[in-house]
Amino acid sequence: MENKETSKANDNSRIHVLKNGPYLVSGNIPLINMTIQCDTHGIPAQWVIGEKLKTTETYILCRCGQSKNKPFCDATHVQVNFDGTETSDNEPYEKMAKEIDGPTLKLKDAEILCASARFCHRGGDIWQVIPKSDELWAKKNAIENACDCPSGRLVVIDKVGGKTIEPSLEKSIGLIKDPAIGVDGPLWVRSGIPVYSAEGVAYEVRNRVTLCRCGKSTNKPFCDSSHYPEEDREVIENEQK
Repeated sequence: MENKETSKANDNSRIHVLKNGPYLVSGNIPLINMTIQCDTHGIPAQWVIGEKLKTTETYILCRCGQSKNKPFCDATHVQVNFDGTETSDNEPYEKMAKEIDGPTLKLKDAEILCASARFCHRGGDIWQVIPKSDELWAKKNAIENACDCPSGRLVVIDKVGGKTIEPSLEKSIGLIKDPAIGVDGPLWVRSGIPVYSAEGVAYEVRNRVTLCRCGKSTNKPFCDSSHYPEEDREVIENEQK
């Protein structure tokens, strides 16, 4: 359940990517710890909403991954000559996504946006569950798992009426923590907060996107799972084939 106290961002809320530097966040956007809680088998079970960090109307978040004051910037990007060149093609989601058709649901999947939150494996891999979506358990499972995808890589459409199913999110930035694999994930930008490039170009506004904060993404400013341990990422990628 969402914490209503987080809904304090104003209509001027936005995120600016600074050239070879941090993210400039403005508009009094709440910053909240969001932890992936796994079951005994290591599969993500739920999101746990943690504490809200103390912030001001405007603040800056580390993008290079090397700040000693994470999640905030401490200018380490200058010392390490961080190359923060934005490499995203800035294509609309609809152009990036491929479709998997099921009897009652359609799944759209833009793989390049994957943030490796792994909810897509909860109760069965979503790519195998969608074809069974005429069964109640499968439909429910697919919807829940797609809606828990923080990057919006996965989007489910109900074929009856063609409605896109999106989670209701409070306007905020989530600091993804993934203790099961011992890493911090990306920034979870929630509820349509606009993101602008260093050149002032607007990226597509979406209900949920994830921004890289390890500095290694090949799809900057968006997360591409580069924070995730390589050996574990290969296992998941093979499972999806």
